[in-house]
Amino acid sequence: MNRSCQVQLGSAKIIEYGPRANGRMEVISFHKDHFLLQVSHNFAINFNSEDDECEGIQGVVESYQSCLPKIQLYGPTNVSPIIGTVAKVAAEEEKTKEASQYFILLILTDGVVTDMADTREAIVRASYLPMSIIIVGVGNADFTDMQILDGDDGVLRSPKGEPALRDIVQFVPFREFKNASPAALAKCVLAEVPKQVVEYYSYKAIAPKCPTVDSSESACTTPE
Repeated sequence: MNRSCQVQLGSAKIIEYGPRANGRMEVISFHKDHFLLQVSHNFAINFNSEDDECEGIQGVVESYQSCLPKIQLYGPTNVSPIIGTVAKVAAEEEKTKEASQYFILLILTDGVVTDMADTREAIVRASYLPMSIIIVGVGNADFTDMQILDGDDGVLRSPKGEPALRDIVQFVPFREFKNASPAALAKCVLAEVPKQVVEYYSYKAIAPKCPTVDSSESACTTPE
């Protein structure tokens, strides 16, 4: 299956989302520029804002390796800007009335969130859109805030008290899977996604589309 990812690098974190139909990866980052000493929370990691997509995971890795010598990874760890960026794309998809694409934002971070209030607000807004958020905590930092964002212990609320429409966040501490198989990590990371996808389309009352098949017999024919 073709996948598309958006990758944000900075404060030692990588953020991805997908899928797209063309199999290309949109790659963005935030950093402190060596020369201008400016911090950016949303820029193309290939430094080409007009064409910020890469070909597959290998393309992401190559862009990352090319970018690193030109930047300085920098804090703070602000997560809300990238959530907002993906939410805008998901909102555009929702306008099609079919929402045939569902977006999964993957955040890999070794630091705690420094814009917690804005992040909670962004997640509550995103809970109405065709998207989910997976956070993987790397290292031994205190990820208590991530557990709060997960919402498993109660409904996540914005700073104003507005509840999320649905739980769209899954947090996984990587240290608990250091000696586990990749399959075990993947199973935990993706555990809540099917339920989240079904909840969104059920809320929107959007029925599943019939798959396209090269056959005279419809794939949606009701068996006798």
